[in-house]
Amino acid sequence: MLGSPRRWLLIVSPLLTFTFLYYVFNTYDATPVAPKTPDQWAQMEEEHMILEGTQAPVESVTPSTSSTDQEERCGHLRHAMDDVMVILKTGATESLEKVPVQLRTGLQCVPHFAVFSDYEEVIHGVRTYDVLQNVTQETLDREPEFEFYKHLQEVGREGLTGEDWGDDTNGPFGKVNNPGWKLDKWKFLPMTAGAMELMPDAKWYIFIEADTYVVWQNLINWLQHLDHTRSYYLGSPMQIGDTLFAYGGSGVILSNKAMSRLNAHRAEAQEELEQMTATEWAGDCVLAKALEETNLFLTWAWPMMMTSGPSEVDHFSEAYGRQPWCFPVVSYHHMAPGDIEEFWRFDRGWFTSGKNALLLHADVYREFVHDGSLAEREDWDNLSGAEIVFEEPTVPSVDSCADACMMNRECLQYSFNHDQSTCKHAATTLQGVASNGTSSGWNTRRVQKLLNTFQSSCPEVQYIFD
Repeated sequence: MLGSPRRWLLIVSPLLTFTFLYYVFNTYDATPVAPKTPDQWAQMEEEHMILEGTQAPVESVTPSTSSTDQEERCGHLRHAMDDVMVILKTGATESLEKVPVQLRTGLQCVPHFAVFSDYEEVIHGVRTYDVLQNVTQETLDREPEFEFYKHLQEVGREGLTGEDWGDDTNGPFGKVNNPGWKLDKWKFLPMTAGAMELMPDAKWYIFIEADTYVVWQNLINWLQHLDHTRSYYLGSPMQIGDTLFAYGGSGVILSNKAMSRLNAHRAEAQEELEQMTATEWAGDCVLAKALEETNLFLTWAWPMMMTSGPSEVDHFSEAYGRQPWCFPVVSYHHMAPGDIEEFWRFDRGWFTSGKNALLLHADVYREFVHDGSLAEREDWDNLSGAEIVFEEPTVPSVDSCADACMMNRECLQYSFNHDQSTCKHAATTLQGVASNGTSSGWNTRRVQKLLNTFQSSCPEVQYIFD
């Protein structure tokens, strides 16, 4: 997976993100669906559209689909989420890799969801809807990003060339050479309209991406503390220029009242909003600007909604005047299919034990990140950030890097890149990511001391309400 294209634009950066790759699944069941006209989209029956996303998972997704098995996997979640609408946003260039794992993990516990894309198909029995059919014909004909979209509809995924898939390298302004990524910004406002068409009476609308992981139990517990009749716009904060917006990869949460205001505005000003979208490069920023035009502004939901996965979270440091430790985890981003599978097993084990009503960041660190594995690892980067320069005659090596960390009382972990002969230290502790040619280590005694200090530091659960 690639790091966030806008991470450098944070007001205060709470996390470190690096490029990393994981394995992907090799077998998919995807069937293209003939595109519909805008009129057909608008006329589709609400029940039919919901049914595609809320049917029990088919055998290609899970081995067993009986209501008893589903109840065992999901507990009371499906009942508690009956007034929540979830939208998974994806695209043709990633859907086969990322959507199946979502269907066989968290989404099987969500009673009302739909998959919105730039290409209609059926993946493991669940239809993806072409949300760009909610864009006006004038914009489709005018804006250059839609050349890729039109080509995709004509030739299908199988007809795409290497140039169509594009360069997946991130830069300060995203994947500027990736046609599918550039098209993505146009999905944000149309998907809010599509969500309300599907379920106009939902109390809450949750928008996630294909590499987002949601701890649904925590999310529902949090939403039960909030009033859906108020206008809520919740998410992890990012900033472009003067605009603060909810980072789409962490998820975006809108209450029914907020959605009603937004879609009433969109209905009156769709052409102007599409012209604004054309001038921006980030669709989640466009969404925030549209909401600002209705006098609705972001409620910062960090650290409940995170911009990276648990291996990259600094559980002990503070940002935005908050420390993650005592907050419930609601969402993670940059979760590869293997990461989602692994955390889903941990998630379900945690809640089905019957002992736990919430999963705090403290629990994730103690039981998932720390779990006795923080010692020494080869081909692993623990994301230490401070480079150490050795004076002669010391020769840079894993041992000298480890010794220097031991001599520095503030050092909790170190890494050594063998190709570049660089040593790095950190005064915090992260799990990190796989990285060939890098060795990592932790000062386990100091890490345990820090953990002991934090063990009983949560007299009560912390939430974000306003």
